[in-house]
Amino acid sequence: MCGRYAVVRSIDEIRRIFTTSNPPPNWAGSWNIAPTQSAPVVRTHPKNGERHLDLLQWGLLPHWARDRGAVRHPFNARAEGAASAPMFRDSVRHRRAIVPADHFYEWQVHEGAKAPHAIARADGQMLAFAGLWEYWRPPEGGLLRTFTILTTAANDALRPLHDRMPVVLEEADWPLWLGEVDGDVMSLANRSVAGFRVWPVSTAVNNVRNDSPDLAAALV
Repeated sequence: MCGRYAVVRSIDEIRRIFTTSNPPPNWAGSWNIAPTQSAPVVRTHPKNGERHLDLLQWGLLPHWARDRGAVRHPFNARAEGAASAPMFRDSVRHRRAIVPADHFYEWQVHEGAKAPHAIARADGQMLAFAGLWEYWRPPEGGLLRTFTILTTAANDALRPLHDRMPVVLEEADWPLWLGEVDGDVMSLANRSVAGFRVWPVSTAVNNVRNDSPDLAAALV
């Protein structure tokens, strides 16, 4: 699963990596993004089809919800059933997204204690999580855009930490996932072929109020 992650590269670098065309959002970076917070998301604009980088709130709220408090706001979605689940199926068809990340956190349970670890690509490239986005119109007006991150069975590198992991897309697959080319999009929702670097970090990451480079420092 993925319940906490970091995006610390500059917004200009993220725009360059994902070749987005809209004006940059106001984003200073975060070492500890948690559900309900806003984060950069890459999506194709519904009207012009261009890649946009926007700030969306983490925790999906479907457009058909009459009351935002009456439905859950999942921050993860199991890829295996997303295409048929009422909460996600419309987004799978029409509103897929890429969630950039520098690294994410996972907690390993050992003798009843949870030890946090940071996880990044071994090649140093930015992670590109497969995501879904949604829009919701509050009764008072305006528009709320939200997102969730797809998960799949953990690969060999990450299985010792958890049995689930985010779906990590390779750059060659970005056009298919974003709907820029046709194909079987859910074929991408499997174990990542990327190599990963995993290191233990301080339990300071457990507190969502903590947000500094120290969170990603390896324990010695």
